[in-house]
Amino acid sequence: METKEQTILSIDLGGTKILIGEVNELGEVLASKRYPSDVSSQINAVLKIKAALNDYQESIGFIGNPIGIGIGVVGRVDREHGLWIEINPSVSQPVYLVKEIEDEFKLPCFIANDVYCATLAEITLGNGNLTKNSVYLNIGTGIAACVVVENQIIEGGHFNAGEIGHMVVDMHSEVLCPCGRKGCVEVLASGLGLHNRAMAVMKDYPESIVKKPVEINTRISGETLFQAYDQGDALARAVVGEALVGVANLIMNLVRVSDPEVVVLGGGVVQDGWFLKQLTPYLNEKTLRFVTYGVVLTSLEAKTIGIKGCSILAFNQLKSGKVQMR
Repeated sequence: METKEQTILSIDLGGTKILIGEVNELGEVLASKRYPSDVSSQINAVLKIKAALNDYQESIGFIGNPIGIGIGVVGRVDREHGLWIEINPSVSQPVYLVKEIEDEFKLPCFIANDVYCATLAEITLGNGNLTKNSVYLNIGTGIAACVVVENQIIEGGHFNAGEIGHMVVDMHSEVLCPCGRKGCVEVLASGLGLHNRAMAVMKDYPESIVKKPVEINTRISGETLFQAYDQGDALARAVVGEALVGVANLIMNLVRVSDPEVVVLGGGVVQDGWFLKQLTPYLNEKTLRFVTYGVVLTSLEAKTIGIKGCSILAFNQLKSGKVQMR
């Protein structure tokens, strides 16, 4: 009988979706399925993860031989103790997610922050492996990053490193961030931030081709704003221009702080390359003179980079013989 290759059941929990995939040691996604998520609380999120895993086993099954489960979640994570600390400070219900999953599914489980997992994939399989010192910057619904120094991802004393969405990039901005400060990059340049800024200034641009979404809970997409920008639309020029300046300042600040040799951009807002092309003129050459490999897009697919990172997390931990303490 042919021996099946070892795989990891990888789970990427996002604000709107859960992606589950079976991934082998080469980072190949053998199968995957998407489910709606619920991050209104950690309790609800855990219930959704369990339900999705059960459905995946019943509806998709296993192609290889799963030897572990890797999970990337939004928010702060104590990886060593398998503890998901919080989604954000206002919604905190610490849960020992590793124990919850292992008790039910009888496989070793490993968890980390979602951007940590994406960075693992980037430095293993993507453009981040060009050097031991890099920054992976994810611009999606929100904005976060991981700084990599000598192949080590910086997590911080409270597992809160990389929350650079709350770096102020416009000292004169009156746009208030949920963190309490004004002019943070996330409220100006994330997918949600772009939508909110367009909605906020729409009344000032009655001739704009950018209109309020008809359907409830639908956002004005980055793609819509970028297309309008190319057509010279004044609203799009204002909103996207503000975002470009903000992200450029963010990147240059990160470069000054961490001295990376490459800055890799990922996430839905930047995935098609349009944003980076427009961003480049705003990047100061003197500031970036030591960034050997420049500011580049990830070579990995946006929708699967998370589950690939989750598999690397689990394979690495299993190889090291370490289990997360419970």
